[in-house]
Amino acid sequence: MSTDNKYTGRCFCGAVELSVSGKPAAMGYCHCASCRKWSAGPVNAFTLWAPSAVQITRGAEHIGSHAKTPNSLRKWCTRCGGHVMTEHPEFQLTDVYAATLDDFPFEAMLHVNYAETVLRLRDGLPKLKDFPAELGGTGSALPE
Repeated sequence: MSTDNKYTGRCFCGAVELSVSGKPAAMGYCHCASCRKWSAGPVNAFTLWAPSAVQITRGAEHIGSHAKTPNSLRKWCTRCGGHVMTEHPEFQLTDVYAATLDDFPFEAMLHVNYAETVLRLRDGLPKLKDFPAELGGTGSALPE
């Protein structure tokens, strides 16, 4: 993916629109209980970006947020409840949910927090127990 790529995304109703540009730092699937509850699904597909690569282009006044922990500031549209992104200040990354981005060429690199999974996936990708070591995790891989 070239560094001048730009993609747009939006909440469920379209009141909040965002853009991402450049190349994501990582893409994959999170299996932690927190992401599962937030997404109401067994797995959350993420795209991680430098905060400077993410821009709210419309509807900033409709963004609500909640910090369950200091590591995750989750954001959604106050009109429709559609999820928009999660800021991770400690990691200096912003997760823009893959499903919110239009025509984005999502290519997962790994699974994180696989020790908490409720849905085993056999896709040949690395399955990390928690997070990569560079993000404070053990970096330990689990069997598929």
